[in-house]
Amino acid sequence: MKAEEKNQTSENEIEEPVVEEAQEATENTAEAEAPQKDVAEATGEEASTDEEAVEEEKELTVDELLQQSHKEKEDLYQKVLRAAADFENFRKRSLREKEELRKYAVSGLIEDLLPALDNLELGLAAADNHQEAKAVSDGFRMVAQQITSILQNNGVECLNPEGEEFDPNFHESVGFQPSDEVEDQKVIQVLRKGYSLNGRILRAANVIVSSGPASEEEGES
Repeated sequence: MKAEEKNQTSENEIEEPVVEEAQEATENTAEAEAPQKDVAEATGEEASTDEEAVEEEKELTVDELLQQSHKEKEDLYQKVLRAAADFENFRKRSLREKEELRKYAVSGLIEDLLPALDNLELGLAAADNHQEAKAVSDGFRMVAQQITSILQNNGVECLNPEGEEFDPNFHESVGFQPSDEVEDQKVIQVLRKGYSLNGRILRAANVIVSSGPASEEEGES
């Protein structure tokens, strides 16, 4: 009997620590689960708040995207307008340059031809003093007229401003001469004709300009 009581006592002593350890483990588990629950609840609240913020951000983003889209559309429209204007200016400039090139492409050739034409006219003027060479001079005069006609058809204009008002844009004065017949600042004599090509001066006319009636001092001297 004593042995059995002793065994039961030992079993009770062994069971009590086991029960206590089990209770402590349960309590520890509960304590460990409590913060996790709190974290889960806090996380859930934060997730809900984030979702609301995202929704608000989405609403703001849509408005911003619309504004940005309108701005990009306006910027693109302005770029298209500028590009169209630049292209139109380039087209007009190209046409203008092409037209100017067509008009003045032969200017160098004509400038080289003018001295020969001057010499031809001087020769014809000298031939007028020799009646025996009249037939020959008439033939060369026809050639000179033909050359002049060809030049006129290609936009060349002869400047022979005798009796006209002196214009420094078209005339080059080589001297002044008093005259009772020709008014002041008018051309008395053309020493060398000038030529223009489609309104552009190739060579100014060399002229003598009137300085008006001679003064008494000039007349006495």
